[in-house]
Amino acid sequence: MMTAASEQSKSNPSGDKTCWSCKGPVAAVALFCDTCGAIQAPGQLDHFARFDIPRDFNVDIDAVEAQYLKQQQALHPDRFATKSAREKSLSQQQAASLNDAFETLKNPVSRAEYMMRMNGVEPEGGEGQTVNDPALLMEAMEMREALDDAGDRAAIDAIIRDVRKMARDCEKEVATAINGGAYDAARKLTTRLRYLLKMAQEARAKKARLAAA
Repeated sequence: MMTAASEQSKSNPSGDKTCWSCKGPVAAVALFCDTCGAIQAPGQLDHFARFDIPRDFNVDIDAVEAQYLKQQQALHPDRFATKSAREKSLSQQQAASLNDAFETLKNPVSRAEYMMRMNGVEPEGGEGQTVNDPALLMEAMEMREALDDAGDRAAIDAIIRDVRKMARDCEKEVATAINGGAYDAARKLTTRLRYLLKMAQEARAKKARLAAA
């Protein structure tokens, strides 16, 4: 199986396609035809190809966001107010595909799960799935108990700092596993990362509740 560090790790759009409007060639990654200016269908581009970046877990989120905002502006509904029904529909399809790509890549858990699925590996611990990892379940239970016992903002801040550090370290391990093609390890690490990020979110929410009380 090829890994994200191999030839497959590079964005590899399928090449030129045919513009539906003028029938001329247009790059697979292009939003608009260079010849006639017509908006194109999103096609089968993967999320990395859409932003013209390598298939690597380590993503420059700032650069991706800059590309996202640029494409989002180009797809703004006001630009298609006087266009045909087909062009309006295609712009909506492109916008939906763009939003899905950005939301997937900006979150390390969804990015990891997406990359695993690209390589034929189904992530574990998703919605409705049971996690059969005693060590992880014990760690999650202990963190939750610590958060339940935290009675002031200082104690919660300490938990947030610890959980954030664990999440950063775990994310690095996820990157190493996925980019190295170690998908069994990646599945378990991604599940742990999901737990850690959720715990950090719950800790921030408890801190906010205490501040508002």
